[in-house]
Formats: sequence, structure tokens, C-alpha cells
Amino acid sequence: MSAISPSELTTPGLGSGLRDIRQSSFLLKLLVRKELKVRYRGSVLGLLWSYVKPGVQFVVFYVALGVFLGLERSPRNPDGLANYAVYLFSGIVLINFFSEALGNAARSIVNNGNLIKKIYLPRELFPVASVWVSAVHFFPQLVVLVAGCIIAGWQPNFFQLLAAVAGFLIVGLLATGLGLLFGAANVYFRDSENLVDMLLMVATWASPVMYAWTMVHEKLGPGWFAVYQANPITIGVELFHYAFWFPTTDGSAAMPPDLFNLWLPVGLAVSLAVVTLGQFTFRRLEGRFAQEL
Repeated sequence: MSAISPSELTTPGLGSGLRDIRQSSFLLKLLVRKELKVRYRGSVLGLLWSYVKPGVQFVVFYVALGVFLGLERSPRNPDGLANYAVYLFSGIVLINFFSEALGNAARSIVNNGNLIKKIYLPRELFPVASVWVSAVHFFPQLVVLVAGCIIAGWQPNFFQLLAAVAGFLIVGLLATGLGLLFGAANVYFRDSENLVDMLLMVATWASPVMYAWTMVHEKLGPGWFAVYQANPITIGVELFHYAFWFPTTDGSAAMPPDLFNLWLPVGLAVSLAVVTLGQFTFRRLEGRFAQEL
């Protein structure tokens, strides 16, 4: 029997990172099913909560901002946003996906500590599974959004549909990268959960979900607006607005300048950089997960 060379040895507890996810697709499906079953165990409504929660959130924001603060266009307020209900909900469904994906991914390693301590499997599966579960909850909301858009006269072209895919991809990659980063950090520093909660609270208001980007441009000016626009969540939300809200208007609404030739590539680049950082941090820390948990 030939001896094993030192180059063939690997550090215990370390895998090949996200590359292992492709080889463990069956395990990923099992984890997603397990998360869905555990979450709705004993629940009367079950997956219907995917409709109820964003529905209540939408009504509250629409009444508070669209009606009371006058963001909805009306005969008394001609400067408001046309079809504000579509504008608002198209942003809400995407920010809800990001919030749920990151919040659950950041807690996924700690919550599955008993399993991690008993057997070895690619630990990246847990944050990635959390993002997939959030995607399962996202698509029922997307169906409601599409139905509302059709009622409002939605007639998108192929390019606008691609913009929706690009927006979802940018936000999904960002949630995965941050989920890996904070999921690993949370094993050593449980304060990471509180930091994630604060980041998610800021993310809801730091992107044009409930207000128009022109309001930010007027207040900050071109320089600081470029910093604001470089946020991948902002780019994703604006791409969703372009895909779902803009085709329901008369076409006169202003979209952010250079959204496709500049900000879309920036959003993808930043999200991919965050995934790289998250994977690097995760691999550096995962070797002691079992001991720390």
C-alpha cells in the first residue's frame, strides 16, 4: 500500500467551499425541505404566511406613505408616483427576500449546531439552504405581484423581464455572501445576530422601496447619490421597478441614469465580491465550528 503524501492531506473539517454544493445537491434539497417542515410545524396557515405577512406590510406602508404622506399620484397630488401600489409591492417582495435570506443564513450554523457536531457535511449547505427557503417564500409573492401588474396594464418587453432576473440574482448573491460571512462569525460572536438585525432594518429604508430615487438625488446631490446608488440592494430594487412598475406607467417616469450600462455591472461585481469575501471568511473559521458550538 502506497503512503499518503502530505500534499494529499486536508485540514479536518474543511471542504472545498461552495464547490461542494454542486456535489451535494441532494443534501441541499433535504435541508430545504427540513427547514420548511420545521418552520410551519403546528401552523394553521403554513405557506400562506408567505402571502399574509407581505400583504399586511404592504397595506401599512401604502396607507402611511401613499395616502397620508401623498406619494400616490392623484388628482390632488399630480406629482406623486403613478401606480404607487405596484411600485411599493415590487420593492417589498425583493427586500423581504433579502431580509429573510440573510437573517436566517446568519443563524443557520448555530441553529444546526447539533447536526454539525455529529456528522461532517459541507457547512456552506446551511446558509445556502436558508437562501433557497427564502426563494420558496419569494415566488408566491412574485405571483401576486405579477397579477397586480397585469391588472394595472403590465406589458413588459423581453429586456424588462431580464432586468427582473438580474435584480433577483444581484440580491440573491449578496444575501448568500453576507449569509456566509455572518453565519461563520455568529459561531464565535453571537452579537453578529444583533448586527444583522440592524443592517436589515437599515436596508429597508436605505433603498428606494417606499420612495422615489429622485427624492434622494435632490437631497444628496450627484456625488453622494452615486454612493447611494452603488448599493446592490438599491440596484436590485430599481431593476425590479423597471421590470414590473415602469411598464404599467405611461413611460414618462424617470429611471436612474446609467442603470444598465453602469449600475447593473457594479451591482453584480459588488455582490460577487461579497460572496468571495464571505466564502473566504467562512473557510477560515469553519475548522473550529464543532468545538465552538
